[in-house]
Amino acid sequence: MKKLVIIGCGGIGTYHLNHFLKYTDIDLAGFCDLIPERAQEFVEKAGTGKAFTDWREMYDEIQPDMVFICIPPYAHGEIEFETIRRGIPMFVEKPVSLDLELARKIRDEVEKAGLITAVGFQCRYSNIVKDTQEFCKRHTINFVNCFRMGGIPGTPWWKVKSLSGGQIVEQTVHNFDMIRYIMGEPTQVYTMGTRGFVQGVEDYDTDDLTTTTIRFASGALGTVSTGCYATGGQCCDNTITFSAKDARLNHYIISKVDIYGEEPVVQDEGGSEVVKGDGKMSADGGQAITIRDNKQAGDLCDRTFVDAVLTGDGSKILSPYADAVKTLEFVLACNASMEADAPVRIENK
Repeated sequence: MKKLVIIGCGGIGTYHLNHFLKYTDIDLAGFCDLIPERAQEFVEKAGTGKAFTDWREMYDEIQPDMVFICIPPYAHGEIEFETIRRGIPMFVEKPVSLDLELARKIRDEVEKAGLITAVGFQCRYSNIVKDTQEFCKRHTINFVNCFRMGGIPGTPWWKVKSLSGGQIVEQTVHNFDMIRYIMGEPTQVYTMGTRGFVQGVEDYDTDDLTTTTIRFASGALGTVSTGCYATGGQCCDNTITFSAKDARLNHYIISKVDIYGEEPVVQDEGGSEVVKGDGKMSADGGQAITIRDNKQAGDLCDRTFVDAVLTGDGSKILSPYADAVKTLEFVLACNASMEADAPVRIENK
């Protein structure tokens, strides 16, 4: 049975561990965190494995077959290079770095080693993504509009832009990644940011709100507005709208899609057209077709990587490390644009 270890036993590590507890074909062998109590809690929850505070020591003792690297954005680099050197397939949480050149070097070493990798863009594994992709094949998408408003996470480093990369890079990277996954490569961004709306938060040093204009290789344009000033869900309808000349799809990440401008018609087993109203697809007031997420994206993302390691076939992984570097370039270009107060071109190299 292949041995799995986790580096980083915080919130996102817990998210993955809860999936692993259902797996019966892997050995949860080691858990590493700088806070020893966190690693020990994982041992107790898993009922197996050993706690470590030094990931090198864990690697030496456990000799793992795969690792989930669940560390803060500013901490990437040394762990990945050593993991590659040892030939351990790795799942890396997003964002993969705050330094694009560092991420590219890791990407190149991964390629040389022929290593199986994955990155935590679990939203790609949602069943509603296929419906969004099919909609965009049926229609020419001219414009994409995204809103993602929320509050400030409790993690101390998140509030410091030099440590987290800011909301675009650390949180809304999921939205930027989904847009890129559906629309193809961006070629240029122009981002404006503002501060002053968030008050009374100790050690807070990041943007309250940003708006990004995007040009895609297809010629389409897009905007992404994201902020951490919100105190309630009434602030904004968090969605990605894919707009065609005669229809639109509203994509609510890992929740649902609403399609406007199309009839709720599908093919039954006999080939006849029927209106489907079983909860997966329904007409809303005669206007919207709603397709709901099945709540399996996160587990499927983890399971796909584990299966890739078990079989040696990584072809079903939807976000390998090399692809995630392109999304990283996308979001870091937004930060660069804010700093320069000018459009920034995306090299996609």
